[in-house]
Amino acid sequence: MTNAQPFRRSMKVFGVLMLTLSSVTPASSVFVILPSVIQQAGSGAMLSLLGAGVVSFCMAFVYAELASAWPLAGGEYAMAGRGLGSFAAFTLMGANLVGYTLVLPVLSLGAAEYLGVVWPGAPAVPVAVATIVVATLSGLLNIRLNAWVTGVFLAVEVLALAALTAVGFSHGARPIAEVLVHPQAMVGTVLGPAPSAAIALAITLAIFAYNGFGAAVYFSEEMHEAPTKIARTILLALAITLTLEFLPTAAVVLGAPDLAATIRSASPFGDFINGVGGRFLGVAVSLGVAFAIINAVIASVLITGRILYSTGRDLAWHGAVNHAFTRLHPKFDSPWIAMLITGAVGVGFCFIPFHLLLVFNGMAVVATYIALCLAAIAARITGASAHAPYRMPLFPLAPVVGLIALAGVAWANWIDPTLGRPSLLATAGVMIAFGA
Repeated sequence: MTNAQPFRRSMKVFGVLMLTLSSVTPASSVFVILPSVIQQAGSGAMLSLLGAGVVSFCMAFVYAELASAWPLAGGEYAMAGRGLGSFAAFTLMGANLVGYTLVLPVLSLGAAEYLGVVWPGAPAVPVAVATIVVATLSGLLNIRLNAWVTGVFLAVEVLALAALTAVGFSHGARPIAEVLVHPQAMVGTVLGPAPSAAIALAITLAIFAYNGFGAAVYFSEEMHEAPTKIARTILLALAITLTLEFLPTAAVVLGAPDLAATIRSASPFGDFINGVGGRFLGVAVSLGVAFAIINAVIASVLITGRILYSTGRDLAWHGAVNHAFTRLHPKFDSPWIAMLITGAVGVGFCFIPFHLLLVFNGMAVVATYIALCLAAIAARITGASAHAPYRMPLFPLAPVVGLIALAGVAWANWIDPTLGRPSLLATAGVMIAFGA
């Protein structure tokens, strides 16, 4: 390892929590990912979200124990490496770098759609480039200032979701017991009982929607008393995420005047808020989603910059590159060169076809989760994590349940020749290349 300048510990649980929830970006998940859950599972989407919540809590326990043992800016690759060895560290490093860098254009290219309510015909690529540039410049500033900036954006995001939830529950069209016991989905062109397989398959999408709660570990080197507080931060981040994503979905499923039309809609949440809440509320919620996207891009720049800092500290590159990645700004204490490079690469990726961005980004989460489950089990067996202040309950239940669920997710992607299988192969290729 290099003699890299360490980060200053300047944040408490609240600041790290704001950055973590901004990385999760619940509003973006609700409006971008969860429509596919509704289209697939119908009103069974509520059951899918509950199932995904169980899997996510298993992963949160895994994250919490590993992060408590190794609260490092390298995040998943650093934790997996200490649990499984250097090969796992380098392969997961590749998945993380590619995954988080591609998140920047994937999110930013969606910003124009929601800005369209005040800027009709907003060009996607220029808006995406401007979003990444602004996020990168913000990321160069002090981490505490970024925690406040993302906290303000997050408040706007939460207000938008709260408005959606309130409108949905105030227009209840069907009882919750009916939805949970007799969920319905589109069977051909008519409503019918939701197939159990469709509900189960939608769980895989819901897992992606909840992802991001473990991002707290990336900021742990800037957190006071991280070993004892990081686990609580991760578990709290997931609990808030589940609440912010489940309640709006339940509100729309229970409050939709025409359930069949909602299931068929490409934008069920947007159509619902515009149809039931009115034009003004629809515009306000759309702007809230745009803020959520910008917020998520800021958080992703901060995370990727810290991953690069950690790789430089671990001597993953040429000497000069390692030195550049580990340089901290003398005033803002940020890895400024690493973040400028992150922003530049993100801007470049905005010009790649969107389909390819999804292919190379899709399976990184699954690969990361699998590696962490294996690392948690191995570290317990070898005693490598014995010093961790936090120990997950009922070990090894959480990582075992996680591995079983993730095997199902991987299989569901493998049998999808359009996006799932190419994504699986692309992720494997990146990981092999970094591990070689």
